[in-house]
Amino acid sequence: MEIIQVVDHSTVNAFHELPLAIYKDDENWVPPLRMLIDDTFNPAKNEGFQNGDACRWLVKDNGRMIGRIAAFYNRSKIEEGCEPAGHIGFFECFDNQKAADLLFDTARDWLKSEGFTAMDGPVNFGENFFNWGLLVEGYQQQGFGMQYHPPYYKRLFEKYGFQTYYQQFSYHLDITSPDLPSRFWKIAEWVGNKKDYQYKTFSFKESDHCIDDFLTIHQQAWEKHTNYKPINRNDLRALVRDAKMVIEEEFIWYVYSRNEPIAFFMMIPDMNQILKHLKNGKLTLFNIVKLLYLKRKHTITRCRVLVMGVIPKFQGLGIESGIFWQLRQVLLRKPWYKEMELSWVGDFNPKMIKLFDSVGSKHAKTHETLRYLFDRSKPFERLPIIE
Repeated sequence: MEIIQVVDHSTVNAFHELPLAIYKDDENWVPPLRMLIDDTFNPAKNEGFQNGDACRWLVKDNGRMIGRIAAFYNRSKIEEGCEPAGHIGFFECFDNQKAADLLFDTARDWLKSEGFTAMDGPVNFGENFFNWGLLVEGYQQQGFGMQYHPPYYKRLFEKYGFQTYYQQFSYHLDITSPDLPSRFWKIAEWVGNKKDYQYKTFSFKESDHCIDDFLTIHQQAWEKHTNYKPINRNDLRALVRDAKMVIEEEFIWYVYSRNEPIAFFMMIPDMNQILKHLKNGKLTLFNIVKLLYLKRKHTITRCRVLVMGVIPKFQGLGIESGIFWQLRQVLLRKPWYKEMELSWVGDFNPKMIKLFDSVGSKHAKTHETLRYLFDRSKPFERLPIIE
């Protein structure tokens, strides 16, 4: 059994091909777009490399690739006073503890050499609303940007010594259900029509202005939370650019009070419902045409809520419910959308969990972000609850 660093076209291709072998009989798995993974590890495309680095490895046994992992860090996102943790992700492995341990050891040693004292994973070398956390409950087709894993992965992580740092809950909302809570929607309609607030949708023509407002709201809404990490403006611009083919402008909302941006809501169509028809995650010309055809045929019936936020002085005023009311009017005009996935919300955020419960959504899946402390004698602490 040997470790091979990903350094050339051959090893990059092997890195992409390995999951196809692991999930070949699993109908729930959807191949991720290779282009997005390549961009993640391209210093010219990922600004995380400006203050960080990444390294990838494969494990080979008897001439066959049986596992892979990536380790990475971005020093600009390490909060002062917190455990200096690097990250691992893109982990895939056959059910072989020895191979998994070798991958974890390799990632640990690399991160330790960079000055880190812990590693969190499996996560993304980018923002936390994409490819973040280990699936531990709800083994069904995941929404676009949500990770899918076999049940045995949790055992591979825990036997090595990883512990749950926090849980991430995903909720499903049946948009067509006649049983949605009437009290919530009455309040939502009242808030959604208040003249104190102005509700606007995203516009590609004003994308730079929209992105600036998003970042303003995001910073104020989250900056006081433990482990808050600002979203990079260029990363967000790249996300909008790359996803232009599937973004629905009416799925992204902003709320203003006296022209001040106070809240945002971002939802996207679930691309996984069409990506599963591509089989290999390659965006060839044929596959692009196929994607566009399937989208026009309304093959996508589900959408995924990526992120939402309200600045502190407007929290508790029902702004979120007003956004849901506005969005509901949009979905009534697009009847091919049947389900909404709200993912994800951390167990450290009880207020948001309460909101998701109040709209009538049901808990469907659980992911976990795990942490491994390099000093095995050090007490383990979970991420604290947001008060």
